[in-house]
Amino acid sequence: MSLSFTYQGSPAQIVFGSGASKRVGEWVEKIGASRALVLTTSHQKAEGEALAASLGKLAVGTYADATMHTPVDVTEEAVARATELGADCVVALGGGSTTGLGKAIALRTDLPQIVIPTTYAGSEVTSILGQTENGEKTTLRSPRVLPEVVIYDPDLTLGLPVAMSVTSGLNAIAHAAEALYAPDANPITSLMAIEGMRALKEALPVIVATPTDGDARAKALYGAWLCGTVLGQVAMSLHHKICHTLGGSFDTPHAETHAIMLPHTIGFNAEAAGDALAPVGEIFGGTPGQGLYEFAKSVGSPLALKDLGLTEADLDRAAEIATRNPYANPRPIDQASIRALLQDAWEGSRPPL
Repeated sequence: MSLSFTYQGSPAQIVFGSGASKRVGEWVEKIGASRALVLTTSHQKAEGEALAASLGKLAVGTYADATMHTPVDVTEEAVARATELGADCVVALGGGSTTGLGKAIALRTDLPQIVIPTTYAGSEVTSILGQTENGEKTTLRSPRVLPEVVIYDPDLTLGLPVAMSVTSGLNAIAHAAEALYAPDANPITSLMAIEGMRALKEALPVIVATPTDGDARAKALYGAWLCGTVLGQVAMSLHHKICHTLGGSFDTPHAETHAIMLPHTIGFNAEAAGDALAPVGEIFGGTPGQGLYEFAKSVGSPLALKDLGLTEADLDRAAEIATRNPYANPRPIDQASIRALLQDAWEGSRPPL
């Protein structure tokens, strides 16, 4: 076998295990900080305040307005809060919205980050930041936004609602599926992608049946870590471009959008990247797109964009934006083909491949 590839591992410190979140204070001190600003969304404000209280003198306060798609105006407000309090690090507790805010603060201030994920988003282990301003979402890669420490505590996901667990898990699977045909994919990222997808495929049905199953929660979080790590190491393609378009320009919910689009984008690309996507079919059964669709359906995922409030009239504009500056993709795209793909996703129909 002849192999030739480049691989760069992440320098982030990963701490995984039941009860690991109780050691946040140790990690604040290990990164040389002593004035942590705890970040959460408004829905997790109480948890954020409890975390700040547990940190005692190591915390200077909380900011509980992290918002989906990381609006720039929210970031500016949070930066002002961090400056006012003299924070020397941020501790982000929550899902992708809170992680995104921590990254956006770090981009502007270079404050170190400790992230404690409570969903399966995966963005906590990437150097990617998506931000929304003037109705459009843009992404960037920078080592400044990669968190220094990520603490995975499965105990914190035991109360994650089943519906959110499902869509968040499918969001993670999307990172791995696209990584298989990335132009800079390599054997290591593909191994992680396959292992991550398999872990989530095994865990999510158990979580649906028994939400407090600790082993299933740990396996899902493990899978999400692997899928997120892959997201941070290779380029993303059509799936992520469309989801960024829908989220940034039409304010559709992040995880639900990924969950709905996943079978359609992977099915679309299976025509040109069938060999690369073969593991998806092996894990989920059938063709890649149809296998993902049937799995999503079996765990109760939303299946149609129309159920997120997107109107059929929005699809023309969405197709135009999604093809304006396209990401590298294994199958050539044009506005007409993406408009047809979006129509199928809007209706919630089964992908052809």
